[in-house]
Amino acid sequence: MASESVKATAVADAEAVTMDALAGSPKKEREDDDDIAIMPVRRRNARMGWSALIRRTRSINAPVPSPSFGPKAMLKRVPVSQIMHVTDPSSQRLVWKATPLSVLIIKKIFDTSVLGPFKEMTKWLSQEKNLVIYVEGKVQEDEDLLANKEFSTLMKKFKTFKEGDDLSDRIDFIICLGGDGTLLWASSLFQEGSVPPVMAYHLGSLGFLTPFEFEDFKGSVNVFLEGNAAVTLRSRLKCLIFENSEIPNGLEVDNSDALKPPSKKPDPPNLKFKFQVMNDVVIDRGPSPYLSNLDLFIDGRHVTTVQGDGLIISTPTGSTAYAAAAGAAMVHPNVPAILITPICPHTLSFRPIVVPAGVELKVSVSPDARHTAWASLDGRNRQELKKGFCLRITTSVYPVASVCSIDQICDWFDSLVECLHWNERQTQKSSRSKIKDKSSNNNNKQNGGSSSPD
Repeated sequence: MASESVKATAVADAEAVTMDALAGSPKKEREDDDDIAIMPVRRRNARMGWSALIRRTRSINAPVPSPSFGPKAMLKRVPVSQIMHVTDPSSQRLVWKATPLSVLIIKKIFDTSVLGPFKEMTKWLSQEKNLVIYVEGKVQEDEDLLANKEFSTLMKKFKTFKEGDDLSDRIDFIICLGGDGTLLWASSLFQEGSVPPVMAYHLGSLGFLTPFEFEDFKGSVNVFLEGNAAVTLRSRLKCLIFENSEIPNGLEVDNSDALKPPSKKPDPPNLKFKFQVMNDVVIDRGPSPYLSNLDLFIDGRHVTTVQGDGLIISTPTGSTAYAAAAGAAMVHPNVPAILITPICPHTLSFRPIVVPAGVELKVSVSPDARHTAWASLDGRNRQELKKGFCLRITTSVYPVASVCSIDQICDWFDSLVECLHWNERQTQKSSRSKIKDKSSNNNNKQNGGSSSPD
């Protein structure tokens, strides 16, 4: 009883401190109301201290990997590598095993407005933080950057790479300056192993995946480098295109020991193309005027034949991209799932569906199809799917750790409101307001005034 009393007292004290910090004095609250009201959603949430609220940790897992059901039933035991854990997003915090020494900075191309923030960021990270700066080769050839003699001298210290180079053991973390495309590009650079954590700054057009504002980049980077930063694990899809339906076994990396580097196996001879996507895979009819005719398999079972303009297979992150425009639900990135969304299907009953993240999807052109199909992976690397070809899609074991500005929940809903204007509308007037307005109109008529119709 004594221990429970102490625990209850500690929780009550913590809640009291938190609520006092949130509430503040009435006078101060009134002074800050106007300032808070005009703030962007992300900064307003941070100002009001939502991330400081004490949250009860939650998990849908049973206490042990093989939960029991009643006195005698239980799940069959499986290897640890096959167990999928789903935890409370607030428990996902990033810590450093060693001091980070290098950073890859990716900036939006063909946008001169990013040059100023890029120069300011790289100069501070290089001179103040003593970090090794990696940039793309095209950055070293940028005439606008080379025109600045002082900065061109600093650029000589930067290290570059080529697309396809193995960066897994050279980059400690990534900073993106631009829009959502810079984050997708960062993901594409790490195809064979884990992806370093990514901080994305909103300097582009939409910015759904870029939660950080550049104005306070020094403060946000310092907090991140200290460790214990909240991260959203954005799952990716591993896509393999085979020239026939013979898919060899053992393609997945055994990730039972995460401390050991993944063992690289030779690619099967019938493997035509492979890529890991963070948003989606789009299979469409390409230049053909005919309907797409695609066979969809889940875990080896033929599920349906898609007849329409095409098919979108996306991650939860990609659910707010092309899939959302095609009628799919918007799914939080922490939900372990794969979304299957038809594009203009030829049947009204073909609705978007969500399947577990652990299944294997296969898409092939139906033997009765009048034409081939084309696959786009994260909007690039367009590949033709000929008859007999097979596209295999599974959830990758290497997600993208996207650093949060506030936390996993606030960042996502802030993006929905700011970027997509989710459920925004004028608030309906109460019945009391309607009666008051009607009374005011009657008074205006009695006084000889005119009123406009509602």
